[in-house]
Amino acid sequence: MSVAVHIPLWRAAHGRTGDKGNRSNISVIAWSEALYPFIEAQITALRVAEHFRHRAPTRVVRHVLPNLHALNFVLDEVLDGGVNDALNLDSHGKALSFHLLELTLEVPADLVSHLRGPSD
Repeated sequence: MSVAVHIPLWRAAHGRTGDKGNRSNISVIAWSEALYPFIEAQITALRVAEHFRHRAPTRVVRHVLPNLHALNFVLDEVLDGGVNDALNLDSHGKALSFHLLELTLEVPADLVSHLRGPSD
């Protein structure tokens, strides 16, 4: 069995963010099919809720999309009221996917060739 390496999620996946009202929708899409099982196993709704605790989501729902090698998270009440009410600079929550991609992920060292970006 290969030794595990700990990496930021952005090395294994990219993300997209959307919004509707006070709800943020964040997709995490694996760069490689080989990395997807590790993302699916480790990036849970509970872990995402904890990562966004400073935004106080009232609910986090995870949708698993295995044919796309992706996960989709819906976070309720995280946009300070939504586009028309929020006073922050990112009222659409586009930066939330970048925040989510800072989570750490453990993958086997033999999958390092599937990662993107510079290593630490």
